Amino acid sequence: MKRIALAVATTAVALMSVNGLAYAQTKGGIIDVATIGEPPTLDPMASTADLVGIVTQHMFETLYTFDAKWGATPLLAAALPTISDDGMTVTIPLRTGIKFHDDSVMTAADVVASLERWTKIATRGKQAGEVITGITATDDATVTITLSKPYAPLLALLSLNNAAAIIIPAANAAQDPLTSFIGTGPYKLQERVPDQYIQLVRFDGYQSLGGEIDGYGGARNQYLDEIRFVPVPDPNTRIGAAMAGQYDYVDQLPVESFQQITDGATEPVVLAPFGWPVFVMNTKEGLNSNILVRKAIQAALAPEDMMLAAFGSEDFFKIDAAWYPDSFNWHSETGTEAYKPLGDTEAAKALLAEAGYDGSPLRILTSRQYEFHYKMALVAQAYLEAAGFKVQMDVVEWATLTTNRADPALWDIYITHSPFLPEPSLMGIMSDTSPGWWATDAKHAAVEAFNAESDPAKRVELFVDVQKVIYEEVPAFKVGNFNALAAQNPALDGVTPAPWPYFWNAYLSE
Repeated sequence: MKRIALAVATTAVALMSVNGLAYAQTKGGIIDVATIGEPPTLDPMASTADLVGIVTQHMFETLYTFDAKWGATPLLAAALPTISDDGMTVTIPLRTGIKFHDDSVMTAADVVASLERWTKIATRGKQAGEVITGITATDDATVTITLSKPYAPLLALLSLNNAAAIIIPAANAAQDPLTSFIGTGPYKLQERVPDQYIQLVRFDGYQSLGGEIDGYGGARNQYLDEIRFVPVPDPNTRIGAAMAGQYDYVDQLPVESFQQITDGATEPVVLAPFGWPVFVMNTKEGLNSNILVRKAIQAALAPEDMMLAAFGSEDFFKIDAAWYPDSFNWHSETGTEAYKPLGDTEAAKALLAEAGYDGSPLRILTSRQYEFHYKMALVAQAYLEAAGFKVQMDVVEWATLTTNRADPALWDIYITHSPFLPEPSLMGIMSDTSPGWWATDAKHAAVEAFNAESDPAKRVELFVDVQKVIYEEVPAFKVGNFNALAAQNPALDGVTPAPWPYFWNAYLSE
């Protein structure tokens, strides 16, 4: 009988907590993990791509991470930070005796150098860097961050695994791009053969936290000898490989293949709801620097048809204008009137005429490695053309897309997706420097008020104003909510279903 692993993303339970397993864990073995492609980099500071975070979270660690309820929990830090009464001094105690993969010992100097690099290189680091006035080593085991004003998202930003505040040796922090991939994680890089595999092996000097497994937090046990990440860009190839049991874990399968996976040699892993697909607008230059053009796109798109084409069955998606589903305390319907499930072609035509559209191609940057992105793009193209746009589809490899989206001259819309993030300020559009480059007075007023407030209930109220500005200025178009599907070898145990799958604590049963 097949097991179906299901993780429900709510404010109460977002990751499945494993407090004890019913059978003994075995040490040893190698697993092969099929991913959607080749990561563009192994520097998690330099990319917000989920694929980069999935691989590199095994190699590098942050000061904090997320527990099973999406609360921040210590990882390389010894405890949650102490915050001054005025909210502008954040003191972080560090775990001692932590070794890097080169056997050097982590000190506060490494943490300071790493965080300074993060504020210069990572989009989320730059976001935090706008309010960080200093990062200093109080002593070898304490780091102090000073702020220009209270900043509630800082702890979540320090916890995330993409555009991540990883801690690396101070000597390597000057590297850009990173060429020495030395972290503190449970596995270290052994070999990378581009387009073939990334081989990680157990780091024998790793010092796990004690206690129970708790989401991404708690104990990180190194049962496996090796983890090999293998790029399999074609979704149909991933389906066939999952059915045949060719890999121990296959990530990002088209949800319509659920029954095929159920009948095959591996087990389906479903996360419901997983996240949202989003069309990001280039507000910096080109067609979408005109807000009326963005509003025309918002009016033209038909999310119901887009999601149906992408996911096939309403069992795997929901039409939802709110940026967070009703299972999250961030949920609100305020400001969502412009979201029309079947679009409004006539309104789009009127807005396009008002914008003075000259017939220039609207360039949509997408990839077929996430097949649902491409299917949504095809439906979007039809509705946009019906509204009067000339549409140019630029279909590239995912690694190329993550490179090209950094150049505002190359695209007008790019398609991506995200899990529902525990802190709204982790969303890419909240950063002025994230591709899309949304930076307006209205945004800044709403986001800065939200970020400065520490009271959780008041922050929920203030996020309503952020969502209103998103709909008024259209830096992005959230299409809906969707579930995600992966496949797992029945002999692979100890894997917690999660948005970014991880394989410490995993083992092969006898």
